[in-house]
Amino acid sequence: MKIPRAISNLTEAFERLPGIGPKSAARLAFYLLRAPESERQILGRAALDLGEKIQLCERCFNIAESPVCKVCEDSARDASVVCVVEEPLDLLSFERMGKYKGFYHVLHGVISPLEHVGPENLKIAELVDRIGQGGIEEIILATNPSLEGEATAMYIKKEIEERFDKDKVKLTRIASGIPIGGDLEYADSLTLSKALEGRKDF
Repeated sequence: MKIPRAISNLTEAFERLPGIGPKSAARLAFYLLRAPESERQILGRAALDLGEKIQLCERCFNIAESPVCKVCEDSARDASVVCVVEEPLDLLSFERMGKYKGFYHVLHGVISPLEHVGPENLKIAELVDRIGQGGIEEIILATNPSLEGEATAMYIKKEIEERFDKDKVKLTRIASGIPIGGDLEYADSLTLSKALEGRKDF
């Protein structure tokens, strides 16, 4: 049976999403086929809004609806501590924990030669520039404990140590409360809390 082009196009679009296989993609496409027109329009508008209304914070590169995100706007936070994470989802995990009161820096990925992602593709240079502006006393490296996450943390450590006095900027790494190969996105609040409390010099 030849599937209509509109359905096959939508199925292929869903398959490009992370964690969605061919069967799940087909189920989603056929669900939307049966859904009311109003529901399809809501989904379409929401997807378009991501590109039209969401931008990156000019300070930490978190997702935002204005040039500066809500976290960076919070004057009650500790400006001397910056937690470096891979993705905005990792930042949200720390925020759900409710115990971290410093600022963040979002890299938007990790160094991964197999996927052709180098340091120049991440927000590492921006982190170095940010440290150079002064006022930051501690950098918490909170990349995931994967091979790529560790390699990225080591690269950042080298870049910072080459440019700044160790007595002025302290480098720490979150403790191993996060399982090796695990993602911060899926860590519970207690595990994240322990990892943050048990951070060590890096």
